[in-house]
Amino acid sequence: MTLLEVNGIGKVFGGLQALRGVTFNVEERQIFGLIGPNGAGKSTLFNVITGVYRPDAGNVVFAGEDISGLKPAVIAARGIGRTFQNIRLFKSMTVEQNVMAASPAGSLGGLFHAVFRTLSHLDDEKRLRRRAYELLELLNLSGVRYEKAGSLPYGSQRRLEVARALMLDPKLLLLDEPAAGMNSQEALELNRQIRFLRDQLNLTVVLVEHNMSVVMNVCDTIHVVDHGETIAHGTPALVREDPKVLAAYLGKEYRGTNNTSPEAQS
Repeated sequence: MTLLEVNGIGKVFGGLQALRGVTFNVEERQIFGLIGPNGAGKSTLFNVITGVYRPDAGNVVFAGEDISGLKPAVIAARGIGRTFQNIRLFKSMTVEQNVMAASPAGSLGGLFHAVFRTLSHLDDEKRLRRRAYELLELLNLSGVRYEKAGSLPYGSQRRLEVARALMLDPKLLLLDEPAAGMNSQEALELNRQIRFLRDQLNLTVVLVEHNMSVVMNVCDTIHVVDHGETIAHGTPALVREDPKVLAAYLGKEYRGTNNTSPEAQS
């Protein structure tokens, strides 16, 4: 069943066509890769899907409903979580506090219950703390839950952003360069974690990623954009050999030798 439909999306910034007619569907419980060279329009497309930008053409349909132009908070409440290309953590707060801060509005029972620390508020706080611990355990961060978020290595901060996005209990998770700053071992662990999100939590995952080893090993389907337009779509095996993809990553002088591929550029 189709969960996300991106239909002919166009976006213009001051006369610059950032996106032009981008179209694809994402099925439930699919791991979907969105790739392309720097400046291809990938993060802009994420921002359109999540309501940061309103599309100038086309629409976005999520779970059968047109969400084009809705506010980001409304879209998040409907079940779309995301991370960002640039890390956005409360760096002076602890790891645990960062995750708990991402809980849905009203989950602690309102101002009265918070001020007077009612039993209802305390019960909700325990529930959220337990949920935060479960997510940190999933992402191998439970051992540092009392440390300041800003003190974590870059790769761990990336995983903390994923934990925060999961606190909203999304149906669709958008990951913007989750492997950035990770070493090869951390990237392998990220592959396992993404599959776990799909297989055990029934999440659908769309990721923008420059690490081609991650993309080729974890994604079911890959969509490739360049200069705001679609240039390829298909399985990793098909995309890896597509001449347009190779040209976009390696330059027009590429002549199709088998010694180099986008995967080798990671």
